Amino acid sequence: MKALNRQNVSASQYPERIIQFGEGNFLRAFVDWIVWNMNKKADFNSSIVVVQPIENGMVDMLNDQDCLYHLNLQGLDKGKQVDSIELIDVISRGLNPYTQFDEYMKLAENPEMRFVVSNTTEAGIAFDPACKLEDAPAKSYPGKLTQLLYHRFKTFNGAADKGLHIIPCELIFHNGTELKKCIEQYIELWNLGADFKAWFETACGVYCTLVDRIVPGYPRDTINEILEKVQVEDKLVVKAEIFHLWVIEAPESLAKEFPADKAGLNVLFVPSEKPYHDRKVTLLNGPHTVLSPVGYLSGLDTVREIVEDEVTGKFVQKAMFEELLSTLDLPEKELAEYGESVVERFRNPFVKHFVTSIMLNSFPKFKTRDLPGLKIYLERKGELPAALTLGLAGIITYYKGGKRGDVEIVPNDDKAIIDLLAELWKTNDVAAVAKGVLGAEFIWDEDLNKVPGLTEKITGYLASIQEKGMLETVKGII
Repeated sequence: MKALNRQNVSASQYPERIIQFGEGNFLRAFVDWIVWNMNKKADFNSSIVVVQPIENGMVDMLNDQDCLYHLNLQGLDKGKQVDSIELIDVISRGLNPYTQFDEYMKLAENPEMRFVVSNTTEAGIAFDPACKLEDAPAKSYPGKLTQLLYHRFKTFNGAADKGLHIIPCELIFHNGTELKKCIEQYIELWNLGADFKAWFETACGVYCTLVDRIVPGYPRDTINEILEKVQVEDKLVVKAEIFHLWVIEAPESLAKEFPADKAGLNVLFVPSEKPYHDRKVTLLNGPHTVLSPVGYLSGLDTVREIVEDEVTGKFVQKAMFEELLSTLDLPEKELAEYGESVVERFRNPFVKHFVTSIMLNSFPKFKTRDLPGLKIYLERKGELPAALTLGLAGIITYYKGGKRGDVEIVPNDDKAIIDLLAELWKTNDVAAVAKGVLGAEFIWDEDLNKVPGLTEKITGYLASIQEKGMLETVKGII
């Protein structure tokens, strides 16, 4: 089989206009695919220089393939199965700043450079006071970026049109705000001056974003079939779902420079990304948290099985569309469309998402993902949401341990939570279990027994699950 390079395959070349910190699966399956689409459909005419953010990384492997790789998108699109393979050709080269620091700094001297994107993991956006301007390079990502920005400022004498649009993709809320804060700390620590600070504040933009695409990564189980189709040796094939969403908190002027909408992509430029963050946490993560124990205790193992089951599928619909959706403040039609896209993602036939992995740390997850919706629903409707409340009873029951058939149930959470549940279940008194769990302020930062009717509701569901089983209990609320 032929090597994958620009001699053996047809690939386009574009001017270098984007610096990308990170060479991992997510960026290659998400941002780089988006840029590839904009080049094809919106005449974006841009290539990406990848910068390896840590000393040991994958840019050598990327360069060995002339920065080419295949993306395998799989999933359901409006009910139709899609399984596509595309050659992504938007990366021009990869740099390791730890061995190519001069080349890295020269990126700042390119007048056409306009964008910075990153995914350096949640821990990447952090201020390290040990970093120095003279380091080659600074250890932290914000330190490296500040070095680059300062060199650009000096190269172009503070020209206002030579600022950069900085678009982080790290999975933390207000990622842009946190990154900007770190850069400002380095400006102060390194005494880079008021003029540079003013240029950074006015000529550059650092934007908060929300990214959403499931990227399983290298498709070990199907790699032979993929290589047979593409007929080249590709060590960097990446697999992802079809769904994608990129919400960027930025002015409309950025949308003109970054024309994702003209390429038909699900990239939104909005005044605030918070409603979309809340939507994702509430309508994607929230249902995951409650469907997992309910489905598992009903004898099902994967998200897809639970969503497609006649009984538990109705439970998921109830939790999402009747309860959680009504607690959000975006337009109802927009929320319903997003909810339907989530259900389609749950039904992806190419992904086996085992719910036992979702149930890791279920109590903290319920606190952040479902409890706010439970309270808002109660406030707006005057009653507790049945599916969310049953979901919490399901978590409490799952943490009892024991067996499901021949399989041992092994909850995985903070030791204090595990110990508390073990002691409470020893009482064999569901009322005591409900009261004890809801009153554990170290879990909830409050006493949930004070939520009107919640203790009685949880007690009733726990009793029903013990007597009738989960499946029959679910039937009682749908």
